[in-house]
Amino acid sequence: MEYKKPLAFFVAGTDTEIGKTLVSSALLYGMVQQGLQSIGMKPVAAGAFLQDGVWCNEDVLALKDAGNVILPAELSKLVNPYLFKLAAAPHIAAQQEMQQINLSVILDCYQQLTTYAQALIVEGVGGFRVPLNAQEDSADMAQQLNLPVVLVVGMRLGCISQALLTVEAITARGLTVAAWVANCAQGEMAHLQDNLIALQERINAPLLGCIPCLDKPTAQAAAAHLDLTKLLKLPEQLIT
Repeated sequence: MEYKKPLAFFVAGTDTEIGKTLVSSALLYGMVQQGLQSIGMKPVAAGAFLQDGVWCNEDVLALKDAGNVILPAELSKLVNPYLFKLAAAPHIAAQQEMQQINLSVILDCYQQLTTYAQALIVEGVGGFRVPLNAQEDSADMAQQLNLPVVLVVGMRLGCISQALLTVEAITARGLTVAAWVANCAQGEMAHLQDNLIALQERINAPLLGCIPCLDKPTAQAAAAHLDLTKLLKLPEQLIT
């Protein structure tokens, strides 16, 4: 089954460890609930563990669980072309394993995935400008993928400046911030509502919702706090 031009978004974050995977999984969950064949992609993942003799990454597994497309075994690497054992900045992790991240490989994997899905979520790595190699960073990856961006804002002290600087960096690459999500990954911050209002007044994109600090941070639980109606419109001219 092949589809034309899937509904696709790039999920970026204001920093690392602020909930990009949780939000990406929640978006996938919502798309699956809409009946869309949905795939999550994590082009670069750093930090791996052995499971049944295979190196795995928690973020990649979470995206796989939230989607509903089962790829043939020989194509499984398309969702995560670069996996490094060391939990460090991608360029450092790659150096440790004598590898180099190549954006053309990532773009090729993405294009192949578009033939298997009606909806695609591509999760970035770290913050928006984290280096991938000596010349390129995550912003270059987002720019070449040329997808609308869903920005995850970690709600903590300093988040307003971080969020606005990230929005500036996204738009400077000619990309569109389609929406943003507030995530209380580190617990409820003081003056949360005041911070949300300040961000809403300054970010020219809809707020999909604010995810509280969840006891069990699952895709379903996070999706319950988001209004995905503005993102979950069926792409035109689906070929079934």
